[in-house]
Amino acid sequence: MARKIAWVLMLLSAILVALYAVVLLLMPGIRPAFIQNLFARFPVTTLIHFMGGAVAIVAGALQFSVSLRLRYRGLHRWLGRAYVFSIVFAGVAGLILAVKSIGGLYVASGFGLMAVFWLATTLNAYRLIRQGHVKSHQDWMVRSYAVTLAGVTLRLYLGVSVILGIKFFDAYPVLAWICWVPNLLVAEWLIRRRLPAARESERPGPIELNLGAGRQT
Repeated sequence: MARKIAWVLMLLSAILVALYAVVLLLMPGIRPAFIQNLFARFPVTTLIHFMGGAVAIVAGALQFSVSLRLRYRGLHRWLGRAYVFSIVFAGVAGLILAVKSIGGLYVASGFGLMAVFWLATTLNAYRLIRQGHVKSHQDWMVRSYAVTLAGVTLRLYLGVSVILGIKFFDAYPVLAWICWVPNLLVAEWLIRRRLPAARESERPGPIELNLGAGRQT
């Protein structure tokens, strides 16, 4: 029951963040100043990053539904394809935006490394499922989605900084790191605390031609 509640909360958070991204795309007048600056300087790259991130955060959350995987395997595979493709586009766009960030080296390196880890964890998860290594694929999907959830944690920490009265440009260099590094650490802890007896075997076998997260944790 606790896992089900946690998944529902994760899914709802993902949907809210995705809807927020879509609203910002459709309603330029309500964009915060730093988002307006991104769209003014890099309109196409920012659009790709926002749209890709919105698709990835919802598709990724749905991949963790056991009932969906068991009952609708075809849908599960298509969501995996959408997840991988969206992160490839959003991750590359995010890396470009990070390199060109106006927040200085600390911000650029924080968000830049996040984009690198996002791409690396996702592509490694894809490589492993293609080779039939189900358990390792599941672990790397957990790591990948932990980085994807930076879309949620970044906004939570932004809200906390506003409540505490911290100016945006003072908080931004710290947010560039804490929005994703703790997520990865928690993901690693969850992966390592599992009992070996509960883990699936990693015997390679023939895999249907599909892109990405064909299995889940």
